[in-house]
Amino acid sequence: MRRAFLAITGLAASTTALVVLKGSPEATQVAQNLPSGQPVNPAGPGADPSAEPAADPVAAASTPSAAPGAPSSPTPTKTTTARPSGTKTTTKAPSAPRTTTKAPQSTTRRVTGAGFDAKDGSETYGYVQVQIVVSGNRIVDAVALSLPSGGESDIHSGDVRSSYDGSGGEVVRKQNANLNTVSGATATSNAYKQSLRAAIEQAF
Repeated sequence: MRRAFLAITGLAASTTALVVLKGSPEATQVAQNLPSGQPVNPAGPGADPSAEPAADPVAAASTPSAAPGAPSSPTPTKTTTARPSGTKTTTKAPSAPRTTTKAPQSTTRRVTGAGFDAKDGSETYGYVQVQIVVSGNRIVDAVALSLPSGGESDIHSGDVRSSYDGSGGEVVRKQNANLNTVSGATATSNAYKQSLRAAIEQAF
């Protein structure tokens, strides 16, 4: 049994070696002809091993050659912009509203009372009308716009005007129509008071 096994194993090994040798006779012949220790020339037999290897035509075709004298284009550089760490927002404080100081309107006004005839019984001496100047709630001036005139009436009208009119007259001092009657000019004084009272009622 052992001899039969050894015989089968030897037969299989011989058959394998024969197949390998028959499959590559040229490689076996070249290997047998080469001296031991001599480097194999990659360019093939008969080629000068010291010569520079031929350029690969595929690699040469894929690499574009620069034209002689043409300026070489610079390699573009990537510019990176630093992003701010945070956006700073500044809020402008609202400006104060513009205040325009308007000059206060004058409260001074002129008020004219109705006119009345200066009468003494059936006798009429003339027409009387008074105007007052009011500032706020005060009478600051008074003036007789019309008084009887001619003859003695001029004298009596003058006495009435000097007593009642003006910023220092009795009208401004008393601030009402309760005036003292001017002596000798009763009719004119009464007509003045009536017109003054009408002006005060309009003003206040």
